[in-house]
Amino acid sequence: MSIDALRDLIPSYAKDISLNLSSLATDTALNEAQKWGTFLASAHAVGTPEVIRQIEAAAAPHLDETAADAARAAAAVMGMNNIYYRSLHLMHNQEYRTLPARLRMNVIANPGVDKVDFELWSTAVSAINGCGACLDAHEAELRKHGATNVQVQAALRIAAVVNAVSRVVAGEAARRG
Repeated sequence: MSIDALRDLIPSYAKDISLNLSSLATDTALNEAQKWGTFLASAHAVGTPEVIRQIEAAAAPHLDETAADAARAAAAVMGMNNIYYRSLHLMHNQEYRTLPARLRMNVIANPGVDKVDFELWSTAVSAINGCGACLDAHEAELRKHGATNVQVQAALRIAAVVNAVSRVVAGEAARRG
């Protein structure tokens, strides 16, 4: 299993990260598509090549190509939106918030998968990218569609662990030169 291969890349100083990765891979708070889409969107959001490869392989049995593309699309569109909306939130000049974004983001309205799945994936990516405004917006949308606190937390936990795994793997690659 690719999660095991990914765990093999994690040194002993990051044992907690490795153990969290294993437990999240078997966690049942999300259905398989939601869980593996969250893993995939998170990996693409962080962008560490080896982590992306391993999570792509681990997610493949659980996601059809449409769902996998939707998870990748969540990472892509949130990569844009998280920067834009976080900037608006941080800027003192409130006038920018009244201006139309004029950025294409059609995939949010029509991701090709269940709305809850896409929103979970977008929430995880927004956590990685640190956009509070986007986190609030996606969490509110999840609430409208009946998602529970446990499901939202599961997506955030996956995002946190994939981020940590990616940083450890990238750090170790840098140490090796």
